[in-house]
Amino acid sequence: MLLGVTAAIGVYGRRSARTTSDLLVASRGVTPWRNASAIGGEYISAAAFLGTAGLVLAYGADMLWLPIAATAGHVLLLAFVTAPLRRSGAYTLSDFAEWRLGSRAVRHLVTGCVCFAGWFYLLPQFQGAGVTLRVLTGAPAWTGWAVVVTVTLGLVLSGGMRSITAVQALQYWVKLVAVAVPAVALLGMWHLHGGPGPLGAGVPRFEQTTRVDVRTDVTVTVPADVTVTARGTVDGVRRPGGEIRLPAGRHTIGRGTTVVFPAGTPVPHAESLPVQDGGTWATPFGRGDRHELFRTYSAMLCVLLGTMGLPHILMRFYTSTSGSSARRTAAIVPALLALFFLFPTLYGTLGRLYAPELLMTGDTDATLLLLPKRIVPGPPGALLTGLVTAGAFAAFIATSCGLAVAIGGTLAQCARRAGPAAFRGGVLVALAAPLALLPGLGAHGAADLVTTALGVSACSLCPLLVLGIWWRGLTAAGAAAGLLTGGGLAVAAGILRLFHDAPPGWTATVLDQPVLLIAPAAFATMAAVSLLTRRRVPRHTDGALRRLHLPEDLRAG
Repeated sequence: MLLGVTAAIGVYGRRSARTTSDLLVASRGVTPWRNASAIGGEYISAAAFLGTAGLVLAYGADMLWLPIAATAGHVLLLAFVTAPLRRSGAYTLSDFAEWRLGSRAVRHLVTGCVCFAGWFYLLPQFQGAGVTLRVLTGAPAWTGWAVVVTVTLGLVLSGGMRSITAVQALQYWVKLVAVAVPAVALLGMWHLHGGPGPLGAGVPRFEQTTRVDVRTDVTVTVPADVTVTARGTVDGVRRPGGEIRLPAGRHTIGRGTTVVFPAGTPVPHAESLPVQDGGTWATPFGRGDRHELFRTYSAMLCVLLGTMGLPHILMRFYTSTSGSSARRTAAIVPALLALFFLFPTLYGTLGRLYAPELLMTGDTDATLLLLPKRIVPGPPGALLTGLVTAGAFAAFIATSCGLAVAIGGTLAQCARRAGPAAFRGGVLVALAAPLALLPGLGAHGAADLVTTALGVSACSLCPLLVLGIWWRGLTAAGAAAGLLTGGGLAVAAGILRLFHDAPPGWTATVLDQPVLLIAPAAFATMAAVSLLTRRRVPRHTDGALRRLHLPEDLRAG
């Protein structure tokens, strides 16, 4: 039903989408509340919808830094970027860069950064759709990819930004209802039955005899000696079935193995997840090594600065009627995000009681999908599961549409080919690139993948925007040097992180969360090279800054 309503809204929007302005910025006529809802719709992606609950399940309430930093990023966006960017009159970030600095080379570099940030951000949307259908129906992962790509193509190719604006605005409220209604019902059931124990206290345990079907090869850490019933491959030995004793420590479990744990048994954790053995739930980042504090603050900076430069979020402000309208839109967004993020925390907390086996398989993104049936059996649980599934696909589709428009429009504008044909060609490239990478992608959570995209944004597009809007001395040479330094290092770290195993120690730590080192280097490089080339500040800079910072009515006067 959700897909049908989405398609109908997209077809309705197509009727008036004929020009470049219609396709890229919805003719700059979107009102603040509608635009804020659309931004909320596309920002609440797979990482927010599935990943936040999974992070709280795995690492505890300390992981709430993710939604807090995301919301704070929109506050910085409101203060420093939204109104000036809208007043520039640009269609895309690459348009803004060339207009501000007068350089085609900078435009091409910005285009590359937009594409990589967008492609990295599309990966968790496709992967999340695959996880959703696999968990709920047992279908292969590629079916979820196919659904999201097909619907996204239908919406974006039909009417561009004009089509997807109404869809994204509606889907924010669909997602809010999809998490709020089941959350209230689950919490009510938990209180009605008295709850099986204190939430999040110590090491999570199986509250009842639990069967775990392992879908892929996994290495787990067993926190205490346990006797289980296993059928399949455990520690390289094929077990026909029967009891075996697993001593505390690391064990490998093969794909297709079934393990039955007695009630009260401590839950083994997948190797990538920490085993909490004390009274607290999580270390600052929970990775169990000596660099948790670095990881935590680097990840927070990544989300904070990365949000300021996300191309699909920034393009929404181009659709506002004026700079003041863009500022009002940005002021509403943090309230909408804060309202949504109340609920995934509850799912992650309940998941430690009702779906603890996800800690063993590492499939923590499935937390929100499995809980309704676990707590509310029968038809009511199935109905709640259907509602959550609708919200999940709304998240995947809304974000994918925004990214497809941002990347497709940037590519079309960079090629200097106006019109619907060039835009649609760019959209096809936008969706094809991440789709080709998915089969070779290892096991990564949605939130993990999104931080890779945010890292590229934080180290390249954010410095360009902040300095380009607020510093007269930025030159094309300085911007190019900063983009190459920040964007190049962030993209390289992202690719290595996703497709190769890094050596342990600081190398793995920096590749996992590099923003704390790369973002300051990008800012410093832009500033230093600009100072060295200060004679090459564009002649139109003073006029450009007046346009960025003076309200439209004063400029007209």
